[in-house]
Amino acid sequence: MHRLLTVVLACLGMVGALAIDAYLPSMPAIGRAFAVGPVAVQQTLSVFLFAFAFMMLFYGTLSDSFGRRPVILAAMSVYTLTSLGAACAPSFGALLALRALQGMSAGAGMVIGQAIVQDRFAGAQAQKMMSHIMMVFGLAPAVAPVLGGWLYVSFGWRSVFLFLALFGAAMIALAWHLLPESLPPEKRHAFHPVAIGRNYLKVLGHPQFLLLALSVGLAFGGLSLYIGSAANFVMEILHQPETAFGWLFIPLISGSVIGAAWGGRHAAKWTPARSKWTGYAIMGAAAALNVGYTALFAPALPWAVLPLFVYTFGLSVAMPAVQVMALALFPDNRGLGSSMLSFVQMMAFALMSGLVAPLLFGSAFKLACGLAVGLVLSLLSWRMSVRSRSEAASAVVG
Repeated sequence: MHRLLTVVLACLGMVGALAIDAYLPSMPAIGRAFAVGPVAVQQTLSVFLFAFAFMMLFYGTLSDSFGRRPVILAAMSVYTLTSLGAACAPSFGALLALRALQGMSAGAGMVIGQAIVQDRFAGAQAQKMMSHIMMVFGLAPAVAPVLGGWLYVSFGWRSVFLFLALFGAAMIALAWHLLPESLPPEKRHAFHPVAIGRNYLKVLGHPQFLLLALSVGLAFGGLSLYIGSAANFVMEILHQPETAFGWLFIPLISGSVIGAAWGGRHAAKWTPARSKWTGYAIMGAAAALNVGYTALFAPALPWAVLPLFVYTFGLSVAMPAVQVMALALFPDNRGLGSSMLSFVQMMAFALMSGLVAPLLFGSAFKLACGLAVGLVLSLLSWRMSVRSRSEAASAVVG
């Protein structure tokens, strides 16, 4: 039963990753179909990510008030309909609007899935369940662009959105038949906007939390430059076909999965500070290697993607400790804190991939520098959060 629930929750969490990554090989074709440039096409990713991040703020609260199943089923219904609409979009403006609605509905499975695990499990069992979900979920970003590339080559770019609609319909059926409600009515919170707003302001007014969230967002944000530039990086810089996106995404995901497994084995032996410093050191080495290689050589496979494997390895070692530190600041509002952490991370992802990435198109060296700058800013944010904590402790003592 636990294995079945793991698969269901992981598949629900994949919805957003599939909608982000599967259509990336089709971006040049979308531009040609609607006679718009690459910067305009890039906004189909940006509007999705902004909407995705925005709704992450609310899914936890909505499911606390109305139940887990109803919110997931409603969101998956919207996702399916908007994916079908995107497959039939008559204009670029319509595609943009549908991508925004698709983004608003795509994050429900990820956010509410974590809440369902907390509803049904505790302690080490919950942690084990989350790790299993993440292992299955990690397949989506690696498989999606490869599958999307083959769909585009075989049937055209609209077939990618038709696939997303079919996947959404499958998730509705899966949730309807195999996902029981985990939050009984007597445990639900009344939906009081004023009280909810007060809790949001409490989290937003905490400097240390915001700095820790920013450090997570910037570390992932530097990586989002490559995801946002995936079509340009693979097809223009590396000169690979639409079916070769695995060259970028498989190193990214495998580094993340292996790093998470390695970091998890050492988590019981190391202090959180050691995990963070080790992870940042690995990311720093990867960023320096990336900048040095792209400055001296024309990018070629596999050398152009090996530093990204190392970077995501270090990212998976460092970031869990930072995230745990951030969530520990609000022991009575961990769900809200998790939503805010996800929101900041996704907003950084959206800004970097939507606004910064197009400025770096066509240059592997510029992308490498962008990744390095994001890492430096992430490290500074983390260190400033430590100083903020020390100052707050001194103020309490004084």
